[in-house]
Amino acid sequence: MGEERLVQIGGRRLRLSRLEKVLYPATGTTKGEVIDYYTRIAPLLLPHITGRPVTRKRWPEGVDHPPFFAKNLESGAPEWVHRLPIEHSTGAKDYPLVDDVPTLVYLAQVASLELHVPQWRFTPEGERARPDRLVLDLDPGPGVGLPECARVALWVREILSGMGLETFPVTSGSKGIHLYAGLDGSQTSEQASALAKELARLLEADHPDLVVSRMAKNLRADKVLLDWSQNNGSKTTIAPYSLRGRELPTVAAPRTWDELADPALTQLSFDEVLERAERIGDPMASLGFRAGGRAAASGPLSAYIAKRDAARTPEPVPDNPLAAATPVGQPPRFVIQEHHARRLHWDLRLEHDGVFVSWAVPRGVPPTAGRNSLAVMTEDHPLEYGSFEGTIPHGEYGGGTVTIWDDGRYDPEKWRDDEVIFTAHGRPGGPLGTVRLALIRTQGSGERSSWLLHRTKTDAEGRVQPDGQPVMPTEQADEPSAGGASRHRQTRDAAAATAPPATVPAPIGPAAVAPMLSTLARPAAARTAAGRWGAWAEMKWDGIRAVGVWDGASLRLFARRGTDITARYPELTAVDAGLSDEPAVVDGEIIALDASGRPSFPLLQRRMHLTAARQIEGERRRTPVRYHLFDVLAVSGTDLAGRALRERREVLESIAAHTIDEIVVPPVFDDVDEALATAARLQLEGIVVKDPASPYRRGVRSDQWLKVKLTRTQEVVIGGIRPGRGGRTGSIGSLLLGIPDENGLHYAGRVGSGFSESTLSRLMSVLEPLRCDSDPFVGVPAADARDAEWVRPELVGEVEFAEFTPGGILRQARWRGLRPDKTPAEVRRES
Repeated sequence: MGEERLVQIGGRRLRLSRLEKVLYPATGTTKGEVIDYYTRIAPLLLPHITGRPVTRKRWPEGVDHPPFFAKNLESGAPEWVHRLPIEHSTGAKDYPLVDDVPTLVYLAQVASLELHVPQWRFTPEGERARPDRLVLDLDPGPGVGLPECARVALWVREILSGMGLETFPVTSGSKGIHLYAGLDGSQTSEQASALAKELARLLEADHPDLVVSRMAKNLRADKVLLDWSQNNGSKTTIAPYSLRGRELPTVAAPRTWDELADPALTQLSFDEVLERAERIGDPMASLGFRAGGRAAASGPLSAYIAKRDAARTPEPVPDNPLAAATPVGQPPRFVIQEHHARRLHWDLRLEHDGVFVSWAVPRGVPPTAGRNSLAVMTEDHPLEYGSFEGTIPHGEYGGGTVTIWDDGRYDPEKWRDDEVIFTAHGRPGGPLGTVRLALIRTQGSGERSSWLLHRTKTDAEGRVQPDGQPVMPTEQADEPSAGGASRHRQTRDAAAATAPPATVPAPIGPAAVAPMLSTLARPAAARTAAGRWGAWAEMKWDGIRAVGVWDGASLRLFARRGTDITARYPELTAVDAGLSDEPAVVDGEIIALDASGRPSFPLLQRRMHLTAARQIEGERRRTPVRYHLFDVLAVSGTDLAGRALRERREVLESIAAHTIDEIVVPPVFDDVDEALATAARLQLEGIVVKDPASPYRRGVRSDQWLKVKLTRTQEVVIGGIRPGRGGRTGSIGSLLLGIPDENGLHYAGRVGSGFSESTLSRLMSVLEPLRCDSDPFVGVPAADARDAEWVRPELVGEVEFAEFTPGGILRQARWRGLRPDKTPAEVRRES
């Protein structure tokens, strides 16, 4: 129990002791397990507390003993723990700032189980900024519990959605629920408190039987207190992902709205939170670091963002710096990019605390231990930069061509403010290989500081390192593509350019490219059908359907209504796609992947509507797409539509055997339950069960293809707008939606969440010309029609939702995006 251990974490040395001390007697949870939890949850926790002063609640002897609050950082804390003072009546107190894993581990070592933070961050000058988030604490009184808190949370969400604020729920780890919403920094803490107080009073007036906004204990029996006071600039709230000092090791856990609808909702323990983190990530990730958005004056990437205009450069300018963070348990990434700017140099970037810490190295990695290279520290870069290749326009910061020289993972050995030692493992066959390197600061601090990049004589095991190859610049490609593919394909592209034009296998028109459609089915019906046909199941990809016409050298893409979308996806169409030498027509889905590798339809919306070449080129760098193929309609002028699916699949795998990385033929499952389990584990939209003997019926919705959805989505027709209030004044508050039936356009409710600023701007531009004076719906309630502005029902969108009410109204609808590939006549209610 008294043994001390000197450990190294993130390049910092820490002395840990009493790791076997039991801090939660009811479960036997030790200090070592607490440290392990905070280390593993750090990528999700840190974005929510970085830049905020942390007040701690400490239990040195365990939760069965009295705790104490700690504001001032203790005198024995390591000097590298960041801290800033806040004036109190008794003088200034130095509060810890928790922005890295070593600091988290130190706080856990001194039994700081609970971490409490305000709703504001420090400015770069150390002053108190305006709040960047709103919080409401739903605290159940005697006689009520989590189910009642969840009901109140849904009412709060509806009101805030109407104000243009997206709401994120957190089960507090104690008794109730916390609700967060991002603020744009224009309000003071007093104004945010006033807003929260007014909302609480409004709900108390509407639901006096369940909601109370005053803290008096005699008013709280059988009611939920809607505590608005934690928006006061001097108050704090338990941080998301913080442990609680309760009998059991529960956590303030961000949740999804689907979870809140579960009658069996409970508080989560730390091991349950770790499992969810691996499986679904952070449901409130968009509130991390800078809830105020890209324009925020501070944050991990403020210097990077200040130097770049996303409309002028193809470089990534992300909303969330940790969106692409390496998953827990994997080594961090590095990349070395060759940069032909005003002067040729190489950029060395090491993933650290959610960003790429970066150095410009004019002479590259030294090939021997006898020669050092100058390295100049530059601004931190987003992790999305690890795959960036392209040409930054002249006149912009860093103008010139960037290609990846080598990349891979690295093992950190030491990370201090003046020295970094690591072993890099480059890509197989790449120019770097495996090498141990040291960066040593020689002058200055921070950006523009001077360092030496040194190749050590021995590796981490003490063995003599072999010399490397001298760094040589590669030839610049005219249009480098992700992963250096342009250089690797120059020979094939040149051959394709000189090849004679091939014939197109079929005339190109809406009828020729109309895809076969599937029918919605429940899992039981799909299993029964698979039992008759023989099991054949494919993943259902959350993207847009596209028929590809290949002429032997280039690919053209057509949406399901026949629209030519070739120019929108140059990574698929402006290169040799690598299909066979013969012309062909293929069917598939264009998807965009989020940071966790999941198909994201909202992310794809950034690409779907672009037509200007400059916009397309800029967005392709930020939102790359893939084309997932699952069928072939024709090859070499021969129509294959009448052949069985199993035969067409063999042809497809043959012609797509050597495609570019962006074109994929996903696997087929021979077990429906296994396919469903895989889709659920990967959080995909669902599966499609197909009859392997089925022909391809162009433009027909067939019951030989059955789609089974795991997430409920519904196509809807937009028929009206409710004006925005608060932060959305002058914009859209919510959209009024309908679904056609035999009586007309049946009103299906409204949607007010899931909109980004760019989405709202686009919706305003496309709906403005459709404004009209007449209500297009059947059955719209007077309350929803009161301030509605009607539009002609010509646009189709898609929403996620929890369920339909008996009257056909969508519950808990959330916007996913426009569906320009659909017409209102094609919309039907999903049963």
